[in-house]
Order: sequence, then C-alpha cells, then structure tokens
Amino acid sequence: MKDYTNIIIAPVITEKAAYATENNVYTFKVNKDANKIEIKKAIEAAFNVKVVNVNTLITKAKDKRVGKYTGKTKTYKKAIVTLKDGDKIEF
Repeated sequence: MKDYTNIIIAPVITEKAAYATENNVYTFKVNKDANKIEIKKAIEAAFNVKVVNVNTLITKAKDKRVGKYTGKTKTYKKAIVTLKDGDKIEF
C-alpha cells in the first residue's frame, strides 16, 4: 500500500462540502492514480475513523478569466467519503 500522505492531497473546502459534513460526508482532493480501496485505507489511517463508502470523480478544467487574461483551472480527482455514524474529522 502507498503511504497515505501521497494519496490524500487536501480537503475540499466549499460551502457544499461544509454542509455535507453534517451528514458524515467529507470531500478530499486525492492522487489521480489512487483507487477507492487505497483512498479508504488512507483516510482510516490518517484520521483514525471508519469509512463506510467512497465515491470518486475527476473534475474537469474550467475556463477562468482575470481581466484580459484567460486560463484554465487544474483538473484533479475528488473523493467523497462517507464515515460511520459517530465518527468525525476535524480540520
């Protein structure tokens, strides 16, 4: 198994993700090569919680513009993790 510091990149801090934490659902940016089993083991090892379900998706790059300059956001893999009732992750 890979070291979990190479799998979990960062938590996703958005308004939608903040509301989901009330239902024991947490969102993380993860390594593109990581599969659901590796993500589950990494979350359980890093935060000492029990993971019930892992959903993954790859976010596509979006066009962004600042003044006359245009560019794109980065593409990344996102994992939406459901925890067992009673478990919490504090950031």
